[in-house]
Amino acid sequence: MNLPMIVTTSYILNEVATFFNSRNNHDKAVEIGNNILNSSLVKFIHIDEPLFHDGWLYFRRHKDKSYSLTDCISFIVMNQHGIKTALTFDAHFIQAGFKTHPAIN
Repeated sequence: MNLPMIVTTSYILNEVATFFNSRNNHDKAVEIGNNILNSSLVKFIHIDEPLFHDGWLYFRRHKDKSYSLTDCISFIVMNQHGIKTALTFDAHFIQAGFKTHPAIN
């Protein structure tokens, strides 16, 4: 069976770890982080300086939106990799022209 590759970034891992750790669940933050970093099903992209600057430029150009910098970097990564659907509840991905799973109305 061919399972789809999940693509994520160091900024998303940062958000996930921070979410769980800020709710007094450090062990869960570490578990999820290790699972992401060690999974053969996850393509992990470290945000390097050029990618950061591309995201920052996208952020600056969209002052009419309330996108986070992490959103903008994610949009750049998704476009670079031909990804059309994000695993998120964040409606900003719909605003930026992507689909979400689960679907957001």
